[in-house]
Amino acid sequence: MAKSGTESEKAGAHHDNKFHFAIDRGGTFTDVHAILPSGEEHVTKLLSVDPSNYPDAPTEGIRRVLAEFDSTNGPYERGVPLKTAMIGSIRMGTTVATNALLERNGARTGLVITKGFRDLLAIGNQSRPNIFDLTITTPEIIYERVIEVDERVMLDKFLSSDTSHLVEGRDAAIPLADASLFCESAKPAPTNGPRVLSVTGETYIQMRIPDLQDVRNQLQSLLDDGIHSLAIVFLHSFAFPDHEKIVGDLAKQMGFLDIALSSAVMPMVKMTSRGHTACAAAYLTPSIAEYLKTFKKGFDSGLKDIRLDFMTSDGGLTPVCSFLGHNAILSGPAAGVVGFSKTAYDAASPKPQPVIGFDMGGTSTDVSRYDGHLEHVFETTTAGVVVQAPQLDIHTVAAGGGSRLFLRRGLFVVGPESSGAHPGPVCYRKGGYLSVTDANLVLGRILPELFPFIFGPNEDQPLDLQASRDAFAQLANEPEAAGRTVEELAYGFLKVANEAMCRPIRNLTQMRGYDISKHCLACFGGGENLSFAVCFCWHFAMHRNLFSAKITS
Repeated sequence: MAKSGTESEKAGAHHDNKFHFAIDRGGTFTDVHAILPSGEEHVTKLLSVDPSNYPDAPTEGIRRVLAEFDSTNGPYERGVPLKTAMIGSIRMGTTVATNALLERNGARTGLVITKGFRDLLAIGNQSRPNIFDLTITTPEIIYERVIEVDERVMLDKFLSSDTSHLVEGRDAAIPLADASLFCESAKPAPTNGPRVLSVTGETYIQMRIPDLQDVRNQLQSLLDDGIHSLAIVFLHSFAFPDHEKIVGDLAKQMGFLDIALSSAVMPMVKMTSRGHTACAAAYLTPSIAEYLKTFKKGFDSGLKDIRLDFMTSDGGLTPVCSFLGHNAILSGPAAGVVGFSKTAYDAASPKPQPVIGFDMGGTSTDVSRYDGHLEHVFETTTAGVVVQAPQLDIHTVAAGGGSRLFLRRGLFVVGPESSGAHPGPVCYRKGGYLSVTDANLVLGRILPELFPFIFGPNEDQPLDLQASRDAFAQLANEPEAAGRTVEELAYGFLKVANEAMCRPIRNLTQMRGYDISKHCLACFGGGENLSFAVCFCWHFAMHRNLFSAKITS
């Protein structure tokens, strides 16, 4: 359904008589917001994964808009690369990197690290989030193999000021090292290396310079094992990146496809966090590159001339060439935070009311807070991986419209498993799993006639209410249901889901000393969150809430 855009949009950024797209590709649904050449807006919703009908949801969403509103340059047929003559720009937020990290299906990755530190990232920082938990589970590492490089640098101020033992001519600071220094003949004994000026202006001693032939032999073993993605993490490389650069250049010459230098990815202190971030970049960037390759296949050669931007975890937009794994983990949720900060916060009010953003999708729910400025964090742990990069402060819980429902030993369990978009909940007509969406449907909190008709073999049928009721009836016949009716079971599961989604709201407000009742609740996303929002407002004594279905990137 199209509606009129603002005058500024018509006369300002989109006066080129082309289509401009902003896309949110979530785990379950993809929403395509288009500004038409006329200045009107149009929103299309479709399943993120529907292999029987289309290979890529954002491309299909763009095709549908063009097919409906551009009859001059058509036809825009499915399965044929889209003509790009009428496309002005594309902006996208995606969960590709997030899902790859959660599901551990990124690229096979090797870690190249300073000799003696091969277990550093496996040991981590020894943090224990649940200090009284008797069963300690260590996070799964995301690299497969480790090779150690005999290299080392040290600040010269930590060594003796007595320079009588140094090799003649090497006790003075010299410019940044060049490749000629990195050969076996120039390899010095400990403390007898050249003084080199670092990027921080401090003088470092190259105590051990990498032996490139030894490094080559070790890297070749990784290639022979089928590993083509590398994370290179050397001690003190945040200040002295030369050793990482020379090894990275060698790896590139040998044919490694993705190489993440910790000094380039995140040049900061703390080798452990920097190393995890470099590993995340090496592990996730190939997944993003593969997705972008699939996305680009859906368009003709003119796509290279179109502005294509992606939302990053810090809330900004970056060109497609700079969209890397470590800054893409919160790509999708970050777009929602920027959206509600622009629409739900009244900065002109004498006493602006802070806003809680509640973004309930099909796979997860993201909660954030805005009180006039975006809150950033610079080190977060996602799926057991520490990432040292600027990110919006977003708390995520694995509970959404697609969260699966279980009865286990008499307990109501919601998630963290998700039914996703394919096969999806039972009501999606794909033989899916009992999910939160089915519970809402059974209780009348979702009206099939008002939900998009995008289901069934021809993508033209509504949600299947009877299938959801039948699935709950089958669950009610089990002994663990204890004689509860279909409606009682559905309501019980929703109460559990409510409590799971209340926790991040408390963490962002009450745990930080804010009065939650003084906040406005801004609800958006595709996870039928209206009924949940009403429950939250009652639970937290919140007096104002806003609902929007069109907060997009």
